[in-house]
Formats: sequence, C-alpha cells, structure tokens
Amino acid sequence: MTIHSVKESATVGGRGSSSTPRRRTRITGRTAGRAAILVVATFLTLGPVVWTVMTSMRSPTESLGSGGSIFSGGLDFSSYADVFKQVNMWLLIWNSALVTGIVAAGQMFTAALAGYVFARIDFRGRGVLFSVVLATMMVPAQVTIVPVFMLIRGMGLSDTLLALILPAIPTAFGTFLMRQFFIGLPGELAEAAAIDGASPLRTFRSVYLPLAWPGLAIVGILAFNFHWNEFFRPLIMTISEENFTMPLGLVSLQGNMGTGSVSTVLAGVVLSMIPALVVFLFGQRYLREGLTAGINK
Repeated sequence: MTIHSVKESATVGGRGSSSTPRRRTRITGRTAGRAAILVVATFLTLGPVVWTVMTSMRSPTESLGSGGSIFSGGLDFSSYADVFKQVNMWLLIWNSALVTGIVAAGQMFTAALAGYVFARIDFRGRGVLFSVVLATMMVPAQVTIVPVFMLIRGMGLSDTLLALILPAIPTAFGTFLMRQFFIGLPGELAEAAAIDGASPLRTFRSVYLPLAWPGLAIVGILAFNFHWNEFFRPLIMTISEENFTMPLGLVSLQGNMGTGSVSTVLAGVVLSMIPALVVFLFGQRYLREGLTAGINK
C-alpha cells in the first residue's frame, strides 16, 4: 500500500505540475517601439564616439582614405605620439586638472553652505533671494563675460588660471540641488542638535554635512565634466599658451586638417575625453542618487 500510495501521489503531482500554465513574455507594440527608440538613440550617441576612437587609431593617410568606414584598415597609434610632439600635452593636462579640481571643490563647498542656509535657516527675504539665485541660471555666460572680464582685469588677474577659477566657484544649480537635498533630510535632526546646544554652523558641519555626500558628489562630478570641456571662458580670459587648458590647447591641432592628418586631431580629442569619462564611471552611482534625492519632496 505504501508503494502504491507513493506512485499515486507522484502521478498526481506530475499531472499537477504539467497542467500548470507557463507564463510567456509577450512583446507588445509599445515595448518594441521603445526598444527601437533606445537602439536608435544609442546609435546616434555612441556612433560618433566609436568613429572618433577608431579613426584616431589609423595612420594619417588611412584617416581620410577609409571613406568613413569604422572597421577598415589596421590599428596605428602613431597619431597619439604626434599629439604629444605637437602640443605640450602634460602642461595642458596640469592646467585643466588644477582649474577643474579647484572649481569642483569650491562649488561643492559654496553649494553646501548656500543650500543649507536656504533649506534650514529661516530669515526674512529667503524666498526672494533664492528666486534671484535661480534667475541667474537663465542668463547665458556670453552676457556676463564682459563685466566679469573687466572685474578680473581690475583685480590684476588677467591671463592667469585664477581668472578661470574664481568666477566659476559660485554655482546657482549646485545651490538649488543642495537645497533640495537638505530639504529631503529629516528636520528632527536639527531640532535634536539645537536641544543639545549646537549652533547652526555646528549642526551643519556635524549632522547634515556627513549625510549630504551624495549631493556633494553630484555637484563635483557635474562641475568637473563641464569645466574640463569648457572652451569659451578660457578663450576670453587667457592669452599665454602656458595658461591654456585642454580644449583651448588642442585647437592648435586643427592645422593638421590641411595636411590630411585627421587621426592626429581625433587622437587629441580622445585623450581629452579620458579624464571626464573616468570621473563619470567612478561617480555614476552618486550621480543617480544625487539627481533623485528629494524627488518626492
């Protein structure tokens, strides 16, 4: 009886498992449309980058004779050596790293202080002042470049790296981002700190600042990527080649376009993309967290 009961239970269990319907993933027209849009967007975004990298790894004669094909010809890294021969690449890297590093750190500091004040300190005219700060985001840099240049020249900082650093430290977007981040943090923390006798500055430094690193990271990453690739302000503020940053210094490589060495120009472009790409890869997690912080507030 035991053996028959086991067989019967196994048969019933087998029938039950075989009769269980399997879920099949159905691809609807909307899903297929979204996938097609993503594929096209990916191709449009990464296509020029792939073409730039592949063309930079060709000889000067093949860079124009390939007919725009990505995979034709062999790999040749001589164009990267030509970049270091034609421009002082190490000086450009140092200048860009110094400017972008100080600007990123300065924006993180000022944005944290201003964002905390607008979020947690109640004072008269706070809303109006914050609206004025946001309004500065609507003013293009081309509009304010002349008065900024006059101020820099009056301070005796023309044609220096400080001319690129000091005007870029205040950030309206960073202030807005950090304000939203601090609003998303519990207000009870400030009340508990006030009961313990902590001043607003001590509360900011010991309580809220350690919790604000995701927001500070996003401010630093965006500042680094923007000012590393900035061309307009260095073009106006600097004259001497020893003060050129990477985008401005690589302009001298355009002379190779007349000789057909497109690969040399693109090799310089690829080299300029590497630091910003590395910073983005290491900080993309903080980028996502910082952008979505306080989104439901």
